[in-house]
Amino acid sequence: MTDATPPAETPAAPEQGQPAGPGFRILAQYVRDLSFENPRAPESLRTDGKPQIDMGVEMNAGGRPDGLFEVDLKLSVRAVHEDKPVFHIELVYGGLFALSGVSEQDMEPMLLIECPRYLFPFARQIIASATADGGFYPPFMVDPIDFAAIYMARQEQIARSPAEPGQA
Repeated sequence: MTDATPPAETPAAPEQGQPAGPGFRILAQYVRDLSFENPRAPESLRTDGKPQIDMGVEMNAGGRPDGLFEVDLKLSVRAVHEDKPVFHIELVYGGLFALSGVSEQDMEPMLLIECPRYLFPFARQIIASATADGGFYPPFMVDPIDFAAIYMARQEQIARSPAEPGQA
């Protein structure tokens, strides 16, 4: 008799002969571009009231010759108080992904919804750190983003736009 316990079976592991479900792996994450401007410092740090925030979000994805995919999440935040700039930050945060078991029809939603969803917390932290390092307290925390809603709105916009002349 031994005191060793038998290894537990992993329920998530596919049985032999059965294909694994769709998924992806994050192979790398990186800052592609980061810009922070605090043009009126230190006066901008002493404003009363909350600044007006204008934020932009873009997602881009592309395949690579090695079969991997690059996904970029671009966040742009501009803060203005009484028509004077407070800060402006632009971040392009990227990831390198390996997809497996993803059908052709699910490829685009996976790359433009699920992959940015995993990159977002890291990009959010970079923006918070940059604004804190710029002297702003509390630091600017980007609200959670519904990437599925952005994707669906973009798809609807594409479906509504008329085809350009010369395109079938």
